[in-house]
Amino acid sequence: MTSEVMFGARPLRHDGGVQTQTTGAFGALLREWRVARRMTQEQLADDAEVSTRHLSYIENGRAQPSREMVLVLASALDVPLRERNMLLASAGFAPVYRETELDAPEMAPVRQAIELLLARHEPYGAVCVDAAWNVRRANQGATRLLARIAPDAPPELLSNVMRMTLDPRGLRRFCVNWEEVAFAVVERAHREALAEGPRSTTARVLAEVLALDGVPRRLARASPATAMPLVVPLHLRVEGVDLALFSTITTLGTPADVTAQELRVESWFPADERTAEWLRAL
Repeated sequence: MTSEVMFGARPLRHDGGVQTQTTGAFGALLREWRVARRMTQEQLADDAEVSTRHLSYIENGRAQPSREMVLVLASALDVPLRERNMLLASAGFAPVYRETELDAPEMAPVRQAIELLLARHEPYGAVCVDAAWNVRRANQGATRLLARIAPDAPPELLSNVMRMTLDPRGLRRFCVNWEEVAFAVVERAHREALAEGPRSTTARVLAEVLALDGVPRRLARASPATAMPLVVPLHLRVEGVDLALFSTITTLGTPADVTAQELRVESWFPADERTAEWLRAL
């Protein structure tokens, strides 16, 4: 039995069958991804183990890919799961990768892993964020730290790590090396946007933040090709005390769910013993 759902004006088939209607939508989107990955048709064809001629026909809309071919090309391009579903839809197929709410019952193992990471990092701060850098979970260490250094910051500001760092009302007021930290955050955002592809959520949020009043325009010139230092510490001056922190990022291994793939845990560590003592005293 074949079931269908409507996507735009074309039906999507759940049985993986090939549509009879040829469209250039997939080819155009595939070309966007290939260009974003800076690959030639020959390079992509070699990685996907298809002929360059067939790949050219697909990109030009002269050939309709099978469901399996869409997934092979997406894998060769290292396309995120959310965008792989978009590629499938543009070729006339139903999504393969589910997107499950973090609070859903079936996400219990993922939640437990995240909560364990957050809890074990006490008394130091750690947060779980999504693709848009929104804070989805935070441990008590992070809550205490932010309440101490930015007690009057709007809640919506503290609910997004990128905004928290770059907005003039956020950590900037307490950050001794703010321009260095801001540049590192912008660099990281550019790199993530490059990995996410042409319709990057990170790029959208970054553009919004860079347009805020008080954010230097020169930060927008950060280049993804610029070499990053090994560690950019966050130097804060709070109540006359100098604090130094650095962070690590943890992601889930081999996720098969859109939400799970986009989640990451950012953990803040003290860079010296004075900072460690101050954080433990909180």
